[in-house]
Amino acid sequence: MVATGQSRRESGLVTRQLDHWRVRWRRTWRGSVITNFVSPVLFLLAMGVGLGSYVDDGGATRSLGGVDYLDFLAPGLLAATVMQNAVGASTWPVMGAIKWDRTYQAMLATPLRVRDVLVGNLWFVAARIVLTATVFLIVLVAFGVARSPWALLALPAAVLVGMAHATPIFAYSAALQRETGFMLLFRLGVIPMFLFSGAFFPVSQLPLVLAGMAQVTPLYHGVELIRGLVLGTPDLLADAGHLGYLLVWLVGGFWLADRSFTRRLGQG
Repeated sequence: MVATGQSRRESGLVTRQLDHWRVRWRRTWRGSVITNFVSPVLFLLAMGVGLGSYVDDGGATRSLGGVDYLDFLAPGLLAATVMQNAVGASTWPVMGAIKWDRTYQAMLATPLRVRDVLVGNLWFVAARIVLTATVFLIVLVAFGVARSPWALLALPAAVLVGMAHATPIFAYSAALQRETGFMLLFRLGVIPMFLFSGAFFPVSQLPLVLAGMAQVTPLYHGVELIRGLVLGTPDLLADAGHLGYLLVWLVGGFWLADRSFTRRLGQG
């Protein structure tokens, strides 16, 4: 009974926080439409359809696993989009809630604990990723890319990919004293991952050292996992490895975020 009461309490606290973040996001969501929805569609049209026609005519489909370039690109772009979405929600908004508008401190003046605040915000990030991934998958169906029932599993896979990036970046953001640290994160982390993690071309075409570096990034494993599901060609053994690797990032990132939030917010 005590455990049940505790679970209900924690569920209620998370629900109230989700409502708080939802109300805040409702005021600014229009500014994210271009980044989260319009830009990926334009990418698909420009690169998947436009550039893809030249790639397909050039006979390069063999290096793409025998699929058209649009089919190769679209699942990778889904993974890259949820990664960017997660990073965007885990950098300046987290620092702002700690340093500028002090939202977290206001929450901690209530019965909420540091972990409650962290978990509530992470749940909201996950909800945003669900929305983005759902719309993206609908677009992939409209483009004729997602034709297999396996594609339904791409939605939870996309959420996992996003959260595998969000949790460690929450830890990083909470530890930063100045926002200039985000420039380093984007220049040395986010942008190289976006370009060289297999979303736009096979990692095997990179030099051996760069290919090895790409394969240790969580986005590479997310791209491989989502691509197989969207195209209906999953490799269960390989996908289990991708899934396990992403879970390590998710769980390890949460542990780091919990410690970083506790140190920064002065409880624990």
